[in-house]
Amino acid sequence: MAKNIKKGDLVQVITGATQARGGDRGKQGRVIEVLVEQNRVIVEGVNYITKHTRVGQTQRGTKTGGIETMEAPIHISNVAIVDPETKKPTRVGFRTEQVTKDGVSKTVRVRYAKKSGKDL
Repeated sequence: MAKNIKKGDLVQVITGATQARGGDRGKQGRVIEVLVEQNRVIVEGVNYITKHTRVGQTQRGTKTGGIETMEAPIHISNVAIVDPETKKPTRVGFRTEQVTKDGVSKTVRVRYAKKSGKDL
């Protein structure tokens, strides 16, 4: 399932509470990290949590810890890739193309955005 979404893709959250109710549905952001084993992605600016870290000291004597705000993983089925032309969520397809490099022909699978409908 994680093969459709890669690091750096622009995605949109398609499920959950609306932004009017304090949720993240409809927000768009870049994928920071893909957690393949858990089928989750971390999206920039989406699904913020507050994390309390224990106060400690570094080698130089500076204090660490406190309350941090960071992005939490979101399930991969709750996001959709955004079509670069229409800026709407879309599905992803694969097609094979012939690539010639240094006289060597090679068949490669290439991702492409399918036609995005009204809404997804």
